Amino acid sequence: MYGLWRPRVLGAWKVPANGPAIVAVNHSHNIDGPMVMGVAPRPVHFLIKKEAFVGPLDPFLTGIGQLKVDRRTTDRGAITRALGVLEHGGVLGIFPEGTRGEGDFASLRAGLAYFAVRSGAPIVPVAVLGSSERRGRLVKQLPPLRSRVDVVFGDPFEAGDGSGRRTRRALDEATERIQKQLTDHLENARRLTGRRGDT
Repeated sequence: MYGLWRPRVLGAWKVPANGPAIVAVNHSHNIDGPMVMGVAPRPVHFLIKKEAFVGPLDPFLTGIGQLKVDRRTTDRGAITRALGVLEHGGVLGIFPEGTRGEGDFASLRAGLAYFAVRSGAPIVPVAVLGSSERRGRLVKQLPPLRSRVDVVFGDPFEAGDGSGRRTRRALDEATERIQKQLTDHLENARRLTGRRGDT
């Protein structure tokens, strides 16, 4: 990442030094996940759509601990592997919007709340800004080489209400709390980096 672009990383020290944690990353470009993997202070195991595990990428992604998930169904194997990462004190990476989009956390899926409430792991919000601002001249699908991409880590927070409940209502309430925290973090990250309205 540092060889191709100029990442500016803010707040990486906010990621807990040990124990389970979930990094929740906005997703507006394909490089957002690899960028966070490259600059995070701890190894991050992302849930990645199974379609990305093709050709030589399959053994590479598996080898660096990334988790294959089938988004068309309730992938119980992927859920078990993700919970296993947290049970072993690792860092799970999730794009809570489920797929690449505006990168503004406007529509969250319930998966993030489920993992956070079930495991009790704190959520660290992460905003990647500048990855989809402009297209590169050599490779149109990537940001211009040597362009600046900001990665802003926020304060960890608990998603649950402390009751330990895992009901549908508890997960819905957790999703609302998470969405507010992530949206506030994104707004703060834009202020900090001067990228108002940019992703």
